Amino acid sequence: MSAFGSGSGMEKAGVLLAIFDFPMLTVGYRTVIDAESDMRVVGEAETRDSLRDAIDRSAADVAIVECQPYTTDGCLTYRMLESLKSASPSLRILALECRCGSEQFSLALRSGADGFLNRSAHPIDVTSAIRAVSRGQTYVSPAIVTKMIDTYVLRSQQGYVEDIYDSLNDQDRELLRLAAVGHTNREIARELRVSEQTVHNHRASVMEKLGFHDRVDLLKYAIKRGVIEVSDL
Repeated sequence: MSAFGSGSGMEKAGVLLAIFDFPMLTVGYRTVIDAESDMRVVGEAETRDSLRDAIDRSAADVAIVECQPYTTDGCLTYRMLESLKSASPSLRILALECRCGSEQFSLALRSGADGFLNRSAHPIDVTSAIRAVSRGQTYVSPAIVTKMIDTYVLRSQQGYVEDIYDSLNDQDRELLRLAAVGHTNREIARELRVSEQTVHNHRASVMEKLGFHDRVDLLKYAIKRGVIEVSDL
């Protein structure tokens, strides 16, 4: 890992940009990073398939990697980041929020990311994040820290931490129940009388809010929370 410092003799930390769905962010990040005296962009990965090769070629210290949206196979971000960390243990990874939303930060950190940036991060947030993870610290965007506090720390007058399930509307709760017992998006759409795309979007949102990446996690939660009974399976 390259050392950070203001002296001319200090080596700049190399940063790889892997931002796939927001090309203007790549331009902005490159401009911000290259303007600093202790870091520089050493490469870009244009596609997710080329990410591993780009990391190997660039010998980057830090990679800013855009998360992946949910698919019918679950959250691919978990597998992608876990694979990168396994292949390059010394690489510091800053996960970047995808269009799914900032709730994905918990999955990213659990799968090996060293920090998480949301798309609205200011230039100072980006450079602070790179420096933090390079020092072995975990970094989460200030906006997400505030959200974490609001969601997990602030206690109600009854003195318990708010259960995210309580914030779901009736349709999302029914979707969660149907998904947990194994119904497909098409079956759920038919049951709720909405489009498959609506089910896909709401399912991804619910999974993000709960911090799950596949049906196994969802199933365990649904049973523990009392949403379904084992006899329902």
